[in-house]
Amino acid sequence: MKPKRRKKDSTTTKYFDYTLLFIIIFLLGFGLIILYSVSSYESQSNFGNSFYYLKRQLMFIVMGFVGMTIVSYIPYNFWKKTSWLWYIIAFLLCTAVIFLGDEAGGQARWIEIAGIRFQPSELAKVGVIMFMATLLTKTHKQLTTMKNTIKVFLFVIPIILVIFYNNLSTALIVAGIAFFMVFVASPKSKHLIVLFLAAVAGVLIFTLFQDNYRAGRIDAWLHPEDFPDTAYQTTQSLYAIGSGGLFGRGLGSSMQKLGYVPEAQNDMIFSIICEELGLFGGICVIVLFVLMIWRFMVIANNAADLYGSFLVIGIMIHISLQVVLNIAVVTNTIPNTGVTLPFISYGGTAVFILLIEMGLALSVSRGIKLEDTSVTEQQNG
Repeated sequence: MKPKRRKKDSTTTKYFDYTLLFIIIFLLGFGLIILYSVSSYESQSNFGNSFYYLKRQLMFIVMGFVGMTIVSYIPYNFWKKTSWLWYIIAFLLCTAVIFLGDEAGGQARWIEIAGIRFQPSELAKVGVIMFMATLLTKTHKQLTTMKNTIKVFLFVIPIILVIFYNNLSTALIVAGIAFFMVFVASPKSKHLIVLFLAAVAGVLIFTLFQDNYRAGRIDAWLHPEDFPDTAYQTTQSLYAIGSGGLFGRGLGSSMQKLGYVPEAQNDMIFSIICEELGLFGGICVIVLFVLMIWRFMVIANNAADLYGSFLVIGIMIHISLQVVLNIAVVTNTIPNTGVTLPFISYGGTAVFILLIEMGLALSVSRGIKLEDTSVTEQQNG
């Protein structure tokens, strides 16, 4: 007599965040359209091919999308076991850049291995997220004292200092990821505020008294009329935003991208979005990122375990920091730091790593039970 087949337990049905996937695809598609509009003039002038930047970005997006798909099907707890390895690899590569890196824009931030040229600092972001998620899963209950909190930060300070040597903006992002992940995990926040203020003071002292290059950027930010050359990119960016008005000049009709805003396809692409699509277009882009952050919150709040929750929180912090810093720079709210706009700015390594991070978030979403009413309500709402 054959045993009766058990009915499929509804709790084994997994959830997948298609809303997040749609937002990712939409941002990538929008980014490619804007990138072509912004970079076609410079591509034609420098390479004789108006599609040069678009083709390269599309190539990395395809590679990243394949990587995202593969990672989304790998159980995310696999990365918990190997997170320390990725952290060490990122640290060694960031260290190698100091001695073997290729210069770009006056800073050695690139390295070439087996014919592949990439930025190790981008790998450091996801490496720190995976490592901190593992570390906080084990130590979050001990973060009630200053001593234990400092012990946690000691694990990531080495890679922050190595990146800081020639890439302040990325070092600040990596430090921000680590700090806010600890902030979320810690039951007490007073000692974290003290550590934060001490770190900010240290960076300011170093920048103002030891680093003439970055101190010059701060002077140009405070007094742009006295440093027209240093403040040129930001000034032109503000002209672009101002000339866009409410609804913009129209897609492809930017004047500032015609050589006035240097490297407009990179850090300053948001200014051209505002010029061509106006304030309305800029707000729409911000809303898309807000929706993405909301999906991260849904996944993190309903993750199957603490590690998955911390993993998505780290990704959410990374995206949030880059968006806020990029828009703050473009609008001259803070000094120019060279932070790109996720999924939209030109950059092969950056978009590839971002898509790998999205694969991690989608992998965590697969572990959520579909019958969880809180998830269902948030998905439908």
